[in-house]
Amino acid sequence: MKKSFLPAVVLSLTILAGCGNTDNSAHQTNNEHGESHAGHSAGTEQHSSDQGYLNAAFTFPAGSATANNETELSVQITDQKGVPVNDFEVNHEKLLHLIIVNHDLSYFSHIHPDFKGEGRFSINTQFPAGGDYKLFADFKPAGGSSTTLSEWVKIEGEPAAHTDLKAYTKLVKEVGDKEVELAVSNTFAKEETILTFHLRDARTKAGIDNLEPYLGAVGHVVILSEDASQYLHVHPLDEKATGPEAQFATTFPQAGIYKIWGQFQHRGEVITVPYVVEVKER
Repeated sequence: MKKSFLPAVVLSLTILAGCGNTDNSAHQTNNEHGESHAGHSAGTEQHSSDQGYLNAAFTFPAGSATANNETELSVQITDQKGVPVNDFEVNHEKLLHLIIVNHDLSYFSHIHPDFKGEGRFSINTQFPAGGDYKLFADFKPAGGSSTTLSEWVKIEGEPAAHTDLKAYTKLVKEVGDKEVELAVSNTFAKEETILTFHLRDARTKAGIDNLEPYLGAVGHVVILSEDASQYLHVHPLDEKATGPEAQFATTFPQAGIYKIWGQFQHRGEVITVPYVVEVKER
């Protein structure tokens, strides 16, 4: 997997907020780095072009980050003139969602930095091994459209071995005392796809029908292409569903291998369930 890395201390990029497609099923916003952000909602998401260019700087105030040591991570959001952006809309109960994955997508973290003012978000976190990680800042500026800014960072320490992604032959995963099966309506690029998660008790196989809201919805799904260049954050068709099924609609932008993470909450515990699928051209 071929990647270009920037220094880990200060990493910034720019996106034109508000440029993208809007329809009644999904929206996708592409930035100049070729990434995408897609989601599904019951209504049409409105886009605004008055935000101009937005920048994100991912920094480690200590100067660097070392594996297995708690470190502060900051995300600074500014406009094209370098002025801090201070007005954000709450999006699924948070002002900013931070997704972290490693080089082969074997590590996944979905966390929520605190807003400190002057455009800066901060959180203490740990990285399980050294090597390359990609950070995705997912947020919505006030009056603008959903925006995702991302960059690769390098963490000091012994890196984990790289394992190539391979599509699962069976989309059933057991996490703790739960069994979660994923049904995919189709695996063709550029066509709407319905992802249906079936949650049941791993021992009795009885359906779980009392899922609790996680970030204001029955669940959340994050999808990344194998090289982490395509990012999709997908919301459920019925946010108030409680199981045993949870459905999500999305569109894979191109053929390739994708990793899917479904997140659900039950009895106060959030579970994360991963799958790998291959998407083809029709």
